[in-house]
Amino acid sequence: MECALDNLDRLFRLYHRELQQIAYRRLGDREMAADLMQDAFVRYVGLDRQQRTHTITNPRFFLIRVLRNLIIDLGRSRTRRGPMDSLEDVQHELLDPCPGPAALVEMRQQLQLLQQALGELSENSRQALLLNRLDGLGHAAIAKQLGVSPSMVSKYIMSAVLHCARRLGMTE
Repeated sequence: MECALDNLDRLFRLYHRELQQIAYRRLGDREMAADLMQDAFVRYVGLDRQQRTHTITNPRFFLIRVLRNLIIDLGRSRTRRGPMDSLEDVQHELLDPCPGPAALVEMRQQLQLLQQALGELSENSRQALLLNRLDGLGHAAIAKQLGVSPSMVSKYIMSAVLHCARRLGMTE
């Protein structure tokens, strides 16, 4: 496992700027470019180890292809959906007002796992993730608040998302 994490860290350091630049050139939005770049790495990590080592001969090209697919998907979803509503406007459509006992137990277990995973993160990783995902702050604003570079914020968020996904059983 440690070797896989070292490899991911190496890949991230090698390619994150290039991927983010590709996404920015296509989207014109630095924050969305950073999010899609992180999603590309999450998809890479989401593959099982055998797929990563035997099927993918060039991780750079694979990551670029995944990123381009994510950009295409984003464009399609924006076209399909039209104007976006705020979460507050559609919240009543998303929440089950009366979840069953089994759903409640599962939600509580997932919440407990997520709380444990967040507690295991470094303070900066946890803050970067929460400021980005809950407060909606961009990488530049988070960087200013934490006193680090936007690139470091990307690394914090990426490692936090991967850690939480692993703890929730979403990846290996």
